Amino acid sequence: MPQTQEPQGSSATPLQQKQIAVFLDRDGTLNEEKGYLRQVDDLVLLPGAANAIRRLNDAGILTVLTTNQTGPARGFYGEDHVLALNKRLVSLLEKEGGAHLDAIYYCPHLAKGSVPEYALECDCRKPQTGMIDKACTAFPGINRELSYVLGDKASDVEFGHNAGCKTFLLKTGYGTRVLEGKYQVLSTKPTYVADSVVEAVDLILQSV
Repeated sequence: MPQTQEPQGSSATPLQQKQIAVFLDRDGTLNEEKGYLRQVDDLVLLPGAANAIRRLNDAGILTVLTTNQTGPARGFYGEDHVLALNKRLVSLLEKEGGAHLDAIYYCPHLAKGSVPEYALECDCRKPQTGMIDKACTAFPGINRELSYVLGDKASDVEFGHNAGCKTFLLKTGYGTRVLEGKYQVLSTKPTYVADSVVEAVDLILQSV
């Protein structure tokens, strides 16, 4: 099952009042892609990311982090480090843009991982839909067909497609390499391609 982390400082309205959710990848989508972040302070937001999330908050659109984090399964660091990184993300969103996330889900698993506790087949590692399924169970007001998945990898696009959401492939992080066929394989065409989370949010807000 996907792991849940309560985002401190969230001022979310009850989900049953919301219909649209934006499911956000973390690395390469909201913060700079630097590989495995072994130091918490190395997590740095991409330009405009905090303001983009705040605009979704202001529009009453649910913002949900859905991120694969295999560092624990690979033995690079403990799950507490993932929690600390997510906490820093939440703090930076608030500090830089007065923004909040309504929910945080992450998958620490990897079937071929070196740490037995996390080396398992799961339903939450993208492109499996466990993280969105859990969000929709916790927050039954989500309309998947009206909702979006934003990410920089082919697995994010497939994740959204499998869950019945619209998808954005962002050119930040690994996105440009994905589009060039140099990283992962796009088995499913994204609904949209955007330069960044800022442009994606612009397009989402134009459509609601």
